[in-house]
Amino acid sequence: MDYLEIIGTLVGLLYLYLEYKASIYLWFAGVVMPFIYIYVFYAAGLYADMGINIYYLLAGLYGLLMWMKKPEQKGEERFISSTPIKYYFPIIVTFAVLYAGISFLLIRFTDSTVPYADGFVTALSIIGMWMLAYKYIEQWLVWVVVDIACTVLYVYKGLYPTSILYGLYSVIAVFGYFKWKKMMLYNALKDEKIPVTDNH
Repeated sequence: MDYLEIIGTLVGLLYLYLEYKASIYLWFAGVVMPFIYIYVFYAAGLYADMGINIYYLLAGLYGLLMWMKKPEQKGEERFISSTPIKYYFPIIVTFAVLYAGISFLLIRFTDSTVPYADGFVTALSIIGMWMLAYKYIEQWLVWVVVDIACTVLYVYKGLYPTSILYGLYSVIAVFGYFKWKKMMLYNALKDEKIPVTDNH
C-alpha cells in the first residue's frame, strides 16, 4: 500500500497544481487519483473516504463537461464566479444531512474508528467538488477546512505521505483562492471589453 499511497500523493500534487492554474486538465488527474485511493483508504479502514472516491470519479467526468462550456456561450470554458447567495442555505442544509447520514452509516454498518471525522470530511468534500464543478471561487475556502481536517485525520491513521499531501493542499488552497480571485477580476474586465494588462 505504501507505494500506491506515494503514487497517489504525486498524482494529487499534479492535480493541485492544475487546480491552482484553473486548468481543465485537472479533471484527468482527478480521475486517476480516485482509483488509487479507493484501495488505500479501504486498507486504512477509512470507508467514507473510500466511498467518496467513487463520487470523485463521477464528479470528475461531470466537472470536465461543465468546464468545457460557459452557459451563455456554448463551446467556451466556464468562467470563475462567486457562489450565488441563494445557494448558501441549501448548501448548509445539504452538508448537515450528508454529515448526519454518512456518520450514521459508518457507525451502524462499519468498524470505522473515526466515524464522525470521516463523515465530516466526506460530506464537506462532496460540497467542495460540486462547487469546483461550477467554478465557484469559494470552493477554495471549503477545501481549506477539508484539507486541515484531513491532515490531522491521516496523521492519526498513520497515512503520513497522504497527510503531507493534504497539509500542502491546505496551504495552496489559500493561495489558490487569491489566484482565482485575480483571474475572476481579469475575466470580468475582459467581458466588459476594458483593456487590461496581465502581469504574469
